[in-house]
Amino acid sequence: MGTIIKLQNIVKKFYIGEPNELEILHGISLEVEDGEFVAIVGPSGSGKSTLMNMIGALDRPTSGEYFIDGIDVGKADDEELSDIRNQKVGFVFQTYNLIPKVNALKNIELPMLYAGTDRQTRIKRSEELLELVGMADRAKHLPEELSGGQKQRVAIARAMANDPAIILADEPTGALDSKTGRMVMDIFHKLNKEKHKTIVLITHSEELAEETDRIISLKDGEIVDIRKGSGKSATEKQKEEDEKIINETIKEISDTFDELNASIELEDEKMDSSEEVKVEENKEENVEEKPEENKDDIKEENSGEVSEENKEVQEETNTENNEDDNNTNDNNDDKKEDK
Repeated sequence: MGTIIKLQNIVKKFYIGEPNELEILHGISLEVEDGEFVAIVGPSGSGKSTLMNMIGALDRPTSGEYFIDGIDVGKADDEELSDIRNQKVGFVFQTYNLIPKVNALKNIELPMLYAGTDRQTRIKRSEELLELVGMADRAKHLPEELSGGQKQRVAIARAMANDPAIILADEPTGALDSKTGRMVMDIFHKLNKEKHKTIVLITHSEELAEETDRIISLKDGEIVDIRKGSGKSATEKQKEEDEKIINETIKEISDTFDELNASIELEDEKMDSSEEVKVEENKEENVEEKPEENKDDIKEENSGEVSEENKEVQEETNTENNEDDNNTNDNNDDKKEDK
């Protein structure tokens, strides 16, 4: 991206050498890059219109140097200046400056007619430009049959007729309502971004100026401030704001669902914990009941064992008693025999 507009120490005086000599521009130095969208702002009497005339080669500086797309404007003769204005710069004015007796299509053809473009090419190009600015259905309408916004869109199409590198717009929305002004600004943004046009916007509106890439503030014929703009149209900003609101709303809904899910999980955990406690309690109760049963079983087993032992002891005792009885009987029999 190169420099397309370059002003060095531009001074502009009127009534030179007379008692009422007036200096409007006091050594302005400014560079604008190819494809840049800049705004020149300032109060009435600050020198905006005079500077615009310098940039558009409508007037010559008293001193200083001005280069437009590499051409030294100060050294150009009248015919060369006319060619610069016709080929290099497209103009859009606050009051439209349409030719009242010819329709929209022919108004757009005029710059191409002066450039010597053939009729068929002029018509085709004019129709394409009307389509570009959304005015294709008004091609045959006279300016008096168009609204202010429609006239300005035709004026923008006319400014684009010879495909200039630069578009100079002098208060293009000044005579329009805010809604129509937004539409016109959207067209300038479209030309800047899609057609790579360098646009210099002269305006009183700080709001419009903020939409450009760079804002140059003039006061009393001098540049007092240069600052960065947003480079975004109000439509783009509104779209971003709407998207931001939508994303915030989605995030809020998502957060609400997350909180709800977390609450449900917490409740599930509490229920699981409660169930676990109940299971443990049941286990403890079962453990407490089982020893009692075991005691009874042990008693029964022990009593059974005791009975078996007693039975064996009784049998042994009976056997011993029987043996004793037998022995006694034998002894008695022996004694009888001895006698």
